[in-house]
Amino acid sequence: MGTSEKRRVLLHAEEIGRIIARLAHQIVEHAEGDIALIAIRRGGEPLARRLSAEIGRIGGPAPDLGFLNINLYRDDRVTHELPESEISFDVSGRTVIVVDEVLYTGRTIRAALDAITDLGRPAALRLCVLVDRGLRELPIQADYIGRSIPTSRRERIEVRLGAEPAADDEVTVVADAT
Repeated sequence: MGTSEKRRVLLHAEEIGRIIARLAHQIVEHAEGDIALIAIRRGGEPLARRLSAEIGRIGGPAPDLGFLNINLYRDDRVTHELPESEISFDVSGRTVIVVDEVLYTGRTIRAALDAITDLGRPAALRLCVLVDRGLRELPIQADYIGRSIPTSRRERIEVRLGAEPAADDEVTVVADAT
């Protein structure tokens, strides 16, 4: 018996653009002091780049932008070959906003928090995600959420997002139809 999948588009490019603009406005509105964005490699990178550009467009200078490889901090032995972290600024005393495309169990975010606190002591750590799909295993909650989309464990969320807005940006849910 083979497996098949059902795909359903949840967000199209235009809606993703509106969500990113809204998230950027929320970040600027609630900004406490000097902010920096740190994206989790890979999925958070294009979202963070777009948020940084939008924040720069609406609220003055774009925030510092860094990229974090969390493989060494994971507790679930899931490792992917990722580029090294690129964080060229001090996180101490700043509001650091961790950016990722999907919030699921919370394990990725826990690893990111551990990695960032090894770099220094931020004044505050916040979390921004494009999609919160629920089903948390750890008590982690996003501060800025693009869209809450409840899912089952038999589904996965796929995000296609570029560093620049594109017509093929989309968020889909894929369900195992077995």
